[in-house]
Amino acid sequence: MNRRPGLSVRLKLTLSYAGLVLVTGTVLLAVVWLFLLRYVPDSDQGLLGISPNRYLLSRIFGRAAAVAMGFLLVFGLVGGWFLAGRMLAPLDRITAAARAAGSGSLSHRIRMEGRQDEFRELADTFDTMLERLDSHVAEQQRFAANASHELRTPLAVSQTLLDVARKDPTRDRDELLARLQAVNTRAIGLTEALLLLSRSDRGTFAREDVDLSLVAEEAAETLLPLAEQRGTTLDVTGAAARTRGSAELLLRMVTNLVQNAVVHNLPGGGTVTVHTEEQGDTSVLRVENTGHPLPPELLPTLTEPFQRGTERARTDEHAGVGLGLAIVHSVVRAHAGTLDLAARPGGGLVVTVRLPGAP
Repeated sequence: MNRRPGLSVRLKLTLSYAGLVLVTGTVLLAVVWLFLLRYVPDSDQGLLGISPNRYLLSRIFGRAAAVAMGFLLVFGLVGGWFLAGRMLAPLDRITAAARAAGSGSLSHRIRMEGRQDEFRELADTFDTMLERLDSHVAEQQRFAANASHELRTPLAVSQTLLDVARKDPTRDRDELLARLQAVNTRAIGLTEALLLLSRSDRGTFAREDVDLSLVAEEAAETLLPLAEQRGTTLDVTGAAARTRGSAELLLRMVTNLVQNAVVHNLPGGGTVTVHTEEQGDTSVLRVENTGHPLPPELLPTLTEPFQRGTERARTDEHAGVGLGLAIVHSVVRAHAGTLDLAARPGGGLVVTVRLPGAP
């Protein structure tokens, strides 16, 4: 942004200091003049020729006052310039860090020493912002790289199938079409998941009153055939839990949680329980499923995009693209909620979503 050049903050503070010193000196001199010299007799000869009078004192006092005012002006300018420089030194470090961040260097930190004051609070806030921004940029870069890799895989498979079909015209056409359809369906699903994740991250959606208990029942009804196919018992319990948000995104959130709970479960005889309730001004959704034991170090990675985890990866027709819990986390964050993942002692996972209740 183009701005007209102006006085620097250091020069403005210097002039302010010098002006304050001059005003203070002027007030003191005025007080001396009014309350001291006014009681001295005003006579050219003085009192009996031996006592000083107002005429003589004013001439002597006037010269001394002029010298004192000049000294105060120089002292105010020099001292003000020095003090302003000392006071604004932390601001120079903050400005240098901001310029470095503007040029793309997000790893630089101010780390200002000393006791807490306004400048150090600003520096600490700026360091915190840089840390979050650096983490966010790194996360976006990993996400872009992983997304490119995931999208490249089905495209490369499609290209390979087409090359094989071109070189071998006698190959079974129905088998080729079936494999191309499967690959294309996976690519479409990945693209839709990426778009949904981007939409939830932006938070650009209309908000309305949503009952999580009804959303849970709808998601369970949709996934009931899958649960019956895998021999998993699916139950929805609890009471109404109202919140404000996007009904579509919240439905996708619950659907992803229930689908993950069904797919990542025991081969047979597993259970999935979806529970909703209100705790004060918070609406709670809890999805609990049986399954194999999960190592504690795996839990923090489950909400990262494309991080399926070796213990939860699937190779069957229900294999996901690694965005299920990432979408859940993004939707929860867009609704100002919290997401907690905990391993069940006997195996499986407990996912708890807490969202602000509807007023």
